[in-house]
Amino acid sequence: MNWVGFAAAGTLVAGGILLLAGKRRAGMVAAASGTALALLDQQDTLPGYIEEVQRMLGQVQGTVDELATQREKLRRVLTR
Repeated sequence: MNWVGFAAAGTLVAGGILLLAGKRRAGMVAAASGTALALLDQQDTLPGYIEEVQRMLGQVQGTVDELATQREKLRRVLTR
């Protein structure tokens, strides 16, 4: 049995219930604890996620750079 996973899920659910009940501070503490437990449980898959996020950020940066180039070209054409 994956006790860390169960604890993470239970803590996250408890945090959500506390937040819905208006217990903001306790809910945030429970949610943060549940998130930390979930990260501990998934630490062997985390590097793969980080690499994927870095790849996606690289694609976004390339798109932003291309948009900036196109914007500059359009600005030059319109200011003639």
